[in-house]
Amino acid sequence: MAEPKLHVPAPKGTGWFTVVSPQLGQTRQITFSLLRLEAGSEYEGQVGGETVAVLLSGIMDAEVDGRRWSSVGQRRDVFSGKAYALYLPSDARFRIRANTFVELAFGTVPAPTGGEPTLITPDQVKSRSVGLFNWRRDIDDIVDSSFPARRLLVGETRNPPGNWSSYPPHKHEEENPPFEAEMEEVYHFRIFPPTGFAIQMIYTDDGELNEAIIVKDGDTVVIPRGYHPVAAPPGYAVYYLWVLAGERRQMFVKFDPAHEWVNGAEGILKEWHRWLG
Repeated sequence: MAEPKLHVPAPKGTGWFTVVSPQLGQTRQITFSLLRLEAGSEYEGQVGGETVAVLLSGIMDAEVDGRRWSSVGQRRDVFSGKAYALYLPSDARFRIRANTFVELAFGTVPAPTGGEPTLITPDQVKSRSVGLFNWRRDIDDIVDSSFPARRLLVGETRNPPGNWSSYPPHKHEEENPPFEAEMEEVYHFRIFPPTGFAIQMIYTDDGELNEAIIVKDGDTVVIPRGYHPVAAPPGYAVYYLWVLAGERRQMFVKFDPAHEWVNGAEGILKEWHRWLG
């Protein structure tokens, strides 16, 4: 069975862009879209399913099903602090007014109706540092399993220059809790400085899928299955917004057995560092 197109280059211009979707044949369930608005402009729409809209940059006024929020936003880009985000229940109508240039990323998945429109503020975003040495990265959980969503998990990862993330390589394609849970995923990338790149690997145990993708600023990658580590080259910080969709909403992952030993080494290295002071 042929894989869908996994790599989508950054769209150009302003307006609404449906980047990946089941209708375009790239995913089974996730629709990922971008909205770019010049200062003073507005956009009205309706989501086709449960949605998390992450404010990548800018300041906006927002309305979702009659609930209004003013002057939302604080960061100039995704490397400048935690995100604001909107949770939109299935079939919600929304309106965005840009006070500055605004860019939002929308992750949408079919889900039962219900739930309340919610503004997620930076102080509600949970931050953690994961890994050690050149596989250390910073993760912000915007919508985790404690948030009352139906099917989505959403967050942001930032790799320092030269570092790896989603490492050791893991996958989440089979329903076998608590060892693994089936979750489809989409990554949306930003690079700093934006002239740089990242490497996205996607591969399976049987070698049927074995891709190494050169990712540029603003590109999007679909992860239908397989292990999917990311590498940032020296000199360039790498960010990606991740959108996960599944029935269980739990991060049960299986690590590549060939590289899982790195997890054990982390504990040894941490203990060694603690004793050395």
